[in-house]
Amino acid sequence: MSREGWAALLLATAAVLYNSWVLEFVLPTGLDPRHSYVSELYAADQPFRALFGGIEAACAVIVMAGALLAGRSAGGRWARAGWASVLALGMSSLGDVILPMRCAPSVEWSCDAVHPWHTATSALAHFFLFASMVFFCVAGAGERPRLPRVRRWGVRVLAAALTTAVSTVGPLFGHPGWHGIPQRAHLLLVGVWFVLLAAELTGLGATALGPSFRTAGRHPERPGV
Repeated sequence: MSREGWAALLLATAAVLYNSWVLEFVLPTGLDPRHSYVSELYAADQPFRALFGGIEAACAVIVMAGALLAGRSAGGRWARAGWASVLALGMSSLGDVILPMRCAPSVEWSCDAVHPWHTATSALAHFFLFASMVFFCVAGAGERPRLPRVRRWGVRVLAAALTTAVSTVGPLFGHPGWHGIPQRAHLLLVGVWFVLLAAELTGLGATALGPSFRTAGRHPERPGV
């Protein structure tokens, strides 16, 4: 498998792990998905912190590995900036786990929704996510190799992800409630973004391997034949 193929596999895996919150529908977390942040699932005092925190950490490492692999063969400067942003996104997501919320504000009224270090790492994760989207959209519009899927869908995913992200900030300003739905929609869109990048990498890998496959099994022609 090519380097692009391995990177694509890692990002596709990350797309699934990034949405491990769906497990809350079969686990007694005690949290209401409509009114809670996903990061509350691995808050320091929550019963399933080890599970959800472990999955989040594994996902972050996988994202970083995929970005490092893909970035080594990136074509133009915008694509390289995009992969650097994906790498930084993974690092910020890992910081989210290392510096978790102390408690779950959606079920503990004495718990502050703003946990400075965790809020900072979450903000950085969002920043680098949107930076990667912008950089790849620019790359898809004018750089080679072309990124047809990003060129077609990237701006739409960016707009939807930005809208859902903004819809989750209510609790940070003292207005909690119903932020859980847009946040989970946002995480689904992040998964879509990873799949989109994985699809582009698969295409690039097939293109790079094309000549090898076309010549595989052929015997050198003898002069004069």
